Amino acid sequence: MPREDIESILERKVEALRKKDKSTEDRKVIDEVFDKETLLAVYKLMKEGIVDTVEFSISTGKEGNVFLATTPKGNFIALKIFRISTATFKRISRYIEGDPRFRGILGSHRKIIFAWTNKEFRNLHRLHSAGVRVPVPIRFHRNLLVMEYIGDENSPSPLLREVVLEDPEKVYNTLVDYVKRAYQKAELVHGDLSEYNVLIRDGEPVIIDCGQALLTEHPNAIDFLKRDVENLNRYFRRLGVNVMESESMIKMIVGG
Repeated sequence: MPREDIESILERKVEALRKKDKSTEDRKVIDEVFDKETLLAVYKLMKEGIVDTVEFSISTGKEGNVFLATTPKGNFIALKIFRISTATFKRISRYIEGDPRFRGILGSHRKIIFAWTNKEFRNLHRLHSAGVRVPVPIRFHRNLLVMEYIGDENSPSPLLREVVLEDPEKVYNTLVDYVKRAYQKAELVHGDLSEYNVLIRDGEPVIIDCGQALLTEHPNAIDFLKRDVENLNRYFRRLGVNVMESESMIKMIVGG
């Protein structure tokens, strides 16, 4: 099919999506995210049989937006689209610099965003393989990341900060175990862990937004681990949980 016809078809799909999302803010998000290059990348995933429809935006982050999508079989999946033109490249670059997996990619905005998408896919895969509950990665292409949808037919699962936990101590202990598994088995530090980057699904935590996760060999890994630990302790202390002392927890995570 000629490129012009493909773009025309995809632009009609985006227009339908724009009409589905009634608010001005939602339409602005769609206009920012779906440039022609991204439309062609979505079309490739459709041709591969990975994505069938893109439904609506379910979250807006610092670098990209997550959309509810469906597979050709009608199953829900999450499609994360990293914005090529408006992402905060300075923030992204500091997480890629020093990571031996991404030597030599610093240059254009486009290369950085594609590397960032690749990085989150690989981080999710490593964390999932280590037994950390994260959205299961499915596929990445250019600035698109397809992964497991965490939610039900009515809505995505809420953030940790949005729920009243029945057993906050259990959730805290689970997250501490995940941080330890991430460090010791996946050899990763999340680097931005907080109540804003954890979903609660059936009472259990699911860690999200793993693009900035660093290898434990990264020169700043311990500093980021300390921040993750202090964020967890700060939040759960407010919920009345008898949290571990931060330095002791870091030694436990690092030392086994």
